[in-house]
Amino acid sequence: MSSHRQALDELRIDRKTPTRRGFFGWGLAILLLLGTIGAGAAWFLSRPRAAVVRTVVVQEAVAGGQRTLLNASGYVTARRQATVSSKITGKVIEVLVEEGMRVEAGQVLARLDASNVEASLRLAQAQLESARKALGETRASQDQAERELRRLSQLSADRIISPSDLDRAEAEVRTLVARLDRQQADVAVAEREVAVWQQQLDDTVIRAPFAGIATSKDAQPGEVISPVSAGGGYTRTGICTLVDMSSLEVEVDVNESYINRVVPGQPVEATLDAYPDWRIAAKVVAIIPAADRQKATVKVRVGFDALDSRILPDMGVKVAFQSQDDAAPTQTGLRIPKTAVRRLNGQEVVWIVHNGRVERRAVTTAGTAGDQITVAAGLSRGERIVVEGPEDLAEGTAVTEAKP
Repeated sequence: MSSHRQALDELRIDRKTPTRRGFFGWGLAILLLLGTIGAGAAWFLSRPRAAVVRTVVVQEAVAGGQRTLLNASGYVTARRQATVSSKITGKVIEVLVEEGMRVEAGQVLARLDASNVEASLRLAQAQLESARKALGETRASQDQAERELRRLSQLSADRIISPSDLDRAEAEVRTLVARLDRQQADVAVAEREVAVWQQQLDDTVIRAPFAGIATSKDAQPGEVISPVSAGGGYTRTGICTLVDMSSLEVEVDVNESYINRVVPGQPVEATLDAYPDWRIAAKVVAIIPAADRQKATVKVRVGFDALDSRILPDMGVKVAFQSQDDAAPTQTGLRIPKTAVRRLNGQEVVWIVHNGRVERRAVTTAGTAGDQITVAAGLSRGERIVVEGPEDLAEGTAVTEAKP
C-alpha cells in the first residue's frame, strides 16, 4: 500500500514552483514585440518625405482668333472706396469693425462719446415742454379775455359801462392773440432745436455708407476723431477704409503714342503679378479723355469679365490689349509655362502629377509667347504638370501640391 502511494506522489505536479521555461518564453515574446516596434519607428522616421511642388493645369493654345496689339502694366483699383469718418469731432468709445470684415450698408462701425449731446438734447426737450405749457396758459387767458370782451360789449350797447372799459377789453384780447402767436413760434423753434440735437446724437453713431470690406482699422477707443485734420496729428480723421469689392477694375497708363490701338470694349487679357499663370478675361471700359503731360500717358480703365476673391486692391497687373480677327479661332496646341519644361539628356520633358506621384513625359514644343510655351505633342488637355519643385525629381517620387 505504501509503495502505491509513493508512486502516486511521484506523478503529482507541484504548481507552487514556476518552471524556468515559462519565464524564458515570456521574455522572448516581449523582446520580439519591442524589436518590432523599434523597427517600425525606424522605418517611419527614415521613410522618404513627399516633395512639395507647384502645379498648373494644361490649357489649350488659341491662335487665329485674337492677337496681342499692346502690352501694358497697371494696378487693381476700386471705383468705390472711402475712408469712413464722422460728421462731428468726438472721442471714440467703441469700434465695431476689424480688418477683413464684410459690412452692409448702414451697419454701425463705431460710436462716439454722446454724453454732452444727450444732456443738451434733454435740455432742449425740457425747453420745448415749457414752451408748450406756456402756450396752453396763454390760450386759456385768451379764452377768458374774449368772453369778457363779449360781456362788456353787451353792457356797452346798453350804455352801462363807459367806452374806455370796452377799449381796454379789446386791447387785452389783441395782446393775448399776439402773445399766442409768439409762443407758437417759440414752440416751433424749440422743436427745431430738439431736432438739431437729435441729429447730433445720431451723428455720434458712425455707419457704413455702402456694403464692402474693411481693409484697414484707423482708430481705437479713447482717440479723438474729427472730419478735418487737427491737433498736430493726434486727431484721427477716419474710423476705417471701406472698399466695395464688386467695383474692382484695372487702371493702366498707356503711352500716348500707342493709344490709337486701344478702343472701348476691346478684349483684354490680364495677368496678376501674384498669379502669373492665371489669365483673366477683361475688356476696356473707358479711355480717360486727358493725357498726363509729365509721363506722356493716357489712363485706360479695364473691367474684369468676372471677379474672383484672389483679386485684391492695389495688386500689380499686366494687361495685353487684343484684337479680335474675323477668322474663327483654331486650336494649335497646348500652352504651359516655360518653367514646366526641363531638358534631360538632350530631350525636353515635363513632370506629370498622377495619384500623388510624378511621371516623366517627353514633349515636343512648337514655339514660345512671353512666359508661355506651346506643346505640339506629348501632353493632354487637363493634365497637371509641375512648374516649381526640387531639381532631383525622379520617376515615381511622391509629391504634395502646394496651395496657391
